[in-house]
Amino acid sequence: MSDNFDLLTVDLTDRDAPEKLVRSLRETGFACIINHPIPVEGIEAAYAGWRDFFGSERKHDYLVDPEKQDGYFPFRSENAKGVTAKDLKEFYHVYPTGRVPDDLAPQTSDLYDRLVALGRTILGWIDTYSPPEIRARYSEPLAEMLTGSEMNLLRVLHYPRLDVDAAEPGAVRAAAHEDINLITLLVSGSAPGLQARDAAGRWHEVPCATNMIAINVGDMLNMASGGYFPSTTHRVVNPPLEFNVSRYSMPMFLHPRPEVRLDANYTADDYLKERLREIGLKT
Repeated sequence: MSDNFDLLTVDLTDRDAPEKLVRSLRETGFACIINHPIPVEGIEAAYAGWRDFFGSERKHDYLVDPEKQDGYFPFRSENAKGVTAKDLKEFYHVYPTGRVPDDLAPQTSDLYDRLVALGRTILGWIDTYSPPEIRARYSEPLAEMLTGSEMNLLRVLHYPRLDVDAAEPGAVRAAAHEDINLITLLVSGSAPGLQARDAAGRWHEVPCATNMIAINVGDMLNMASGGYFPSTTHRVVNPPLEFNVSRYSMPMFLHPRPEVRLDANYTADDYLKERLREIGLKT
């Protein structure tokens, strides 16, 4: 990972967009894209619907299924690996066979399908622009790892307005962590706060304009590539008091089929279960 953290914003209409995007992922673990194929109005409709959901009591009718990991996770359900304080967030897990409120299903399903399709395209680019010796490490082409997968996860996040007096010491909206999956496609949040850390330990703001999607490398791609693509540490910081408002975001986590081998020691299922235990979502 580069110390100067040259996180690129890549216009997908440019001819060299695939190469630029993969270079940014290699050097920083992150990239941002504009002029992508996800309609902004679809993103806005999804945000509006889920904002109403989190503001209602019916969310408790969809409490998480501990085995399937779908549904609603109440405030302070999750902690980052190695951190005891729970993150200041609530969220909902959307899987292709999971539960979604009927009124939210059309726009959520459309966004889900579009993000998975975009993710497959980007994984194909990563495959193409991986050096031959790195590509040889992959147990199968990266995009093919998603074929038949029911593990791709759209997580709808709500970080409520902070109750400063009740906040646990050291608690933040999302403590420093790495993602579990191959890559994450993060539809821009409703407010700033996402930061990524460079190799020298410095934190950098990740852009969040409404027409952007941020992409970052997860642990599974880091493992499959032998560390060639870095799973960069990132966090969501608490807002200053003068901007203490709710924040919403929608990351899509691209996961291989459970049996896909990441390296000699782990399948995707092995690694996922280990990490879910570490962050308090499984026992």
